[in-house]
Amino acid sequence: MFSLAIVHDWLNQIGGAEDVLAQMHELYPRAPIYTSIYAPEKMPATMQDWDVRTTWMEKLPGIHDHHQPYLPFYPLAFGGVDLSAYDVVLSNKSGFCHGVKVRPGAKHIDYCLTPTRYVWMPDAYLQREGFGKAVELGVKPLTAWLRRWDYRAAQRVTHFVAISTEVQQRIRRYYHRESIIIFPPVDTHRFQPNGQPPERFFFVLSRLIPYKRIDLAVRACNQAGCKLVVAGSGRDREALEAIAGPNISFLGRVSNEEAADLMARCQAFIFPGLEDFGITPLQAQAAGRPVIAYSAGGALDTVIPGVTGEFFAEQSVEALAAALADFDPGRYDPAACRANAERFSNERFRRELGDYVARVAAGQEPPSPKVSAARCGQQQQTMGGMR
Repeated sequence: MFSLAIVHDWLNQIGGAEDVLAQMHELYPRAPIYTSIYAPEKMPATMQDWDVRTTWMEKLPGIHDHHQPYLPFYPLAFGGVDLSAYDVVLSNKSGFCHGVKVRPGAKHIDYCLTPTRYVWMPDAYLQREGFGKAVELGVKPLTAWLRRWDYRAAQRVTHFVAISTEVQQRIRRYYHRESIIIFPPVDTHRFQPNGQPPERFFFVLSRLIPYKRIDLAVRACNQAGCKLVVAGSGRDREALEAIAGPNISFLGRVSNEEAADLMARCQAFIFPGLEDFGITPLQAQAAGRPVIAYSAGGALDTVIPGVTGEFFAEQSVEALAAALADFDPGRYDPAACRANAERFSNERFRRELGDYVARVAAGQEPPSPKVSAARCGQQQQTMGGMR
């Protein structure tokens, strides 16, 4: 057996990274979890029994509510975390947690959600988080130093695992490292087909913030005269409602049960943004519904055109409106959509990651579960035969 520690950037909010962490903990329940900060009151109650160990950043004022302003401190904090007692370190990274100290000969497997956005893609990150010009000007002088640190830390990682083809390409571009792909876990049990014909509305479930491009869905449905239901909250809601016609309704934040019901009832799910991976298109497919997605990023790994959805080629109102006008829900088999989503299940994630970690720990060269272009091509052929 081998000793293993898990490293995570921060624990003061819930998102896709925390879903991944939960499955890692399920796989290795005795492994301690090292992180910069931990706000248990903001996290699920199930996490409160975990062995969570924080850094000195935990004592910084207001950090549980506003962790982004402390950007320069994360490299210093994680650089001081000594994990030399462990045979294997598994980092779940979108920030700087891959910078921990590992002893010579130990294995450091980095499950890379993305190379650090505010280091390598600062403009996109600042737009994504809605920071103003003052923050943008303040962050830019730090970027050169952060890039050097981040790059050096990436060279100390022994094995990289990417969440998607998009992220695999970024790892190669920014870190000059190769990686294998293990797709993130998706809770396919919560979303199920309802056995009924689809209703005549399109659906969006998202945070309402600029980079999600919900404005495209609203304007395209206005142009095409389609009914659209938007679930989710965010700072863009008022602006989106201002441009929406009477065919578009906004529900705000919905419960998990309501989200699953809407996914199963809609005729298609619209996914207009560019994401590293994107969980919601697979939730829609788990509910038996097709997806209309922008042809880029993680959607290229998760949507099979002509079988589980369609792509539109550019982020424009015209391109999406044309895809909506051409959409026929009768072309898509709910069983095929569901079967594709099941390829990304929690159980599959734990199986693939557990096998990979075990092989690395044993000093074996693991087989590469690259499942991007080649595997998706095979899946298209296989599922095409089901239609």
